[in-house]
Amino acid sequence: MTDAIFDQLAIEHEKAKADPTILRLSLDAKAVVKVGNFSRDGKNRVDTQACDHDFKTNAGVTPYGLFLPELDELFLYFTTSKVTSDFIVDMLEAWWSENRHRFPLVKTLLLNQDNGPENHSRRTQFMKRVVDFAQTHQLNLRLAYYPPYHSKYNPIERTWGILENHWNGSILDEINTVVKFAQSMTWRGGHPVVKLVTETYKTGVKLTKQVMAQVENQILRMTCLAVNGKQLDLGKWFVDIVYVPTLKLE
Repeated sequence: MTDAIFDQLAIEHEKAKADPTILRLSLDAKAVVKVGNFSRDGKNRVDTQACDHDFKTNAGVTPYGLFLPELDELFLYFTTSKVTSDFIVDMLEAWWSENRHRFPLVKTLLLNQDNGPENHSRRTQFMKRVVDFAQTHQLNLRLAYYPPYHSKYNPIERTWGILENHWNGSILDEINTVVKFAQSMTWRGGHPVVKLVTETYKTGVKLTKQVMAQVENQILRMTCLAVNGKQLDLGKWFVDIVYVPTLKLE
């Protein structure tokens, strides 16, 4: 199954490279960054003092990244709340609203993600939000997920190591300090676009079976792929959402 998923991912990525109407995005969240006056076991040219135990953190902030592999552009959204389905789609909406003028030919967004708990293709609130996104912005979406334990192949993952090395050994005692470090990091000769999101997101939002049935009617899952004479169900990993002008979900 894993080989079949990667084979299809390769096909999708080549399509995006060759077709100017398809834009590939790589999305994922990093682990929560503890904010407080304690050591990070790194090295720093400046002599600093920190607690040798994590007695108490001042706060926590989670980096969420949106990366354009073909353009080497990085956008980072830091949230003090949970990375929920609504947060993920809100960040996608915010990014597209600010950048759509740069991509007048784009009709389809190819979204590379890990199949995490808040954004997998069976997560009801996430799927409703991306269907709504497609309708609002008159776009087609293709969700193309990486298989379990293979998230390192998602291009956004390459940027997290650069961020870690950038603040290596520094005292991240305030959320603004974390954000400033992210703003000053360098990725392929440029700085990422960085924003702090302070809105609180509600967890555990789910749809009723009736509403989810409506959502499922508006998506196409890759259910049959012949590999070596076997039929494989890839509907969990590859999902198409096609813009329909008359669609309106209740």
